[in-house]
Amino acid sequence: MNPHPISTPGTVTVVGGGLAGLIAAVTAAESGHTQVRLHESHRTPGGRARTTTGPYKANEGPHALYSRGPLWTWLQQRDLIGPVAAVPFRAAARTRFHRSGSLHRMPPLPLLRLGRKQAAEAPVDTDFLTWATSRIGERQARYAANSLGVAVFHHDPGSLSARFVQERLHRVLAMPPEAKYPVGGWSSVVDRLASRARGLGVHIETDSRLTAADVASAAAHGPVIVATSLPAARGLLSDPSLAWDSGRTVLLDLGLRTRRGDAFIVSDLDAPGWIERFTAQDPTLAPPGEQLVQAQFPVAPAESKADGIARAERLLDLGFPHWPGRVTHRTEALAAGRTGAVDLPGTTWRDRPAIDRGNGVYLAGDQVAAPGLLAEVSFNSALEAVSLALRSARPQHAGRRP
Repeated sequence: MNPHPISTPGTVTVVGGGLAGLIAAVTAAESGHTQVRLHESHRTPGGRARTTTGPYKANEGPHALYSRGPLWTWLQQRDLIGPVAAVPFRAAARTRFHRSGSLHRMPPLPLLRLGRKQAAEAPVDTDFLTWATSRIGERQARYAANSLGVAVFHHDPGSLSARFVQERLHRVLAMPPEAKYPVGGWSSVVDRLASRARGLGVHIETDSRLTAADVASAAAHGPVIVATSLPAARGLLSDPSLAWDSGRTVLLDLGLRTRRGDAFIVSDLDAPGWIERFTAQDPTLAPPGEQLVQAQFPVAPAESKADGIARAERLLDLGFPHWPGRVTHRTEALAAGRTGAVDLPGTTWRDRPAIDRGNGVYLAGDQVAAPGLLAEVSFNSALEAVSLALRSARPQHAGRRP
């Protein structure tokens, strides 16, 4: 039971304080709407963009900002990015590619050539493996598909729409690299977003877990933007149609005592998987003399967390010699349906659950009908949700003098 009213007449109510919710709240407040209230069920905002506290500052899986995307531009215009780190050349030279059972310094050239093709060249209604095989042969196509495990968090990227996968392959392999890393982890960006929201007058209420009845009550007073996961939105809106395919991946975080010669990245091309030493670009993420290594290995529905951990450990043996004796910190998790939308052949982002749910309720998040790479889906959906919400609210104020 919430101790305060969920909303008052004319209020824009945002449910969820993750990236989508914070961006929606900031955008609504910037648009001149004086009453914006954000409800976050946890003690702190951030959602999946939170960074762990303590000596090891880890995001929920490998995270990066992509500098040619709309989210980067929006944050930069508002001075909300803060200090960022790029990959040092010396670290980049330690990138390794696992194929045919061993590590290689360079990715296959056919993979790089395929990455130069624009997404528009790939069909929507054909799976990526079939399309890529027609361009570079089956073996190289499998390498290309598996390399995208880092961006789709899915156990079989080759089975997804060719257009969907190619868009991500093109962005991930862009030169110079797009990936940038907020110093101190993504919570530094979240903190600046929350501060910006409060500075604009947004009331952020944490430990505020709403019910379906609360959302219906809020929608009677003004627009409601539900910026939660799809399963949570399904319950809040009593709408079983709110579903879309997502990935299932094992997350492994390690603190390791520093050793010269460790890999920076190990990209698995034999099967989807990724290991990255994040302290190579941001030493603040671990105590002095230690490294923070984060891995994610997608697993099939029939596979267990242990299966993914076993694969990760085999690659750690190759890229991080003697790592078991150097471990100072370790966490494991299984992220199921928490890794963003994936589009099957014959579908695009337009086929995902619509943002406008009717009756003044709007949806935002990384599995809804909005374009973009990874967090950009949350960003684009948040902006569209606010635009639709304010447009729908305008008739309520028609005829009033400013």
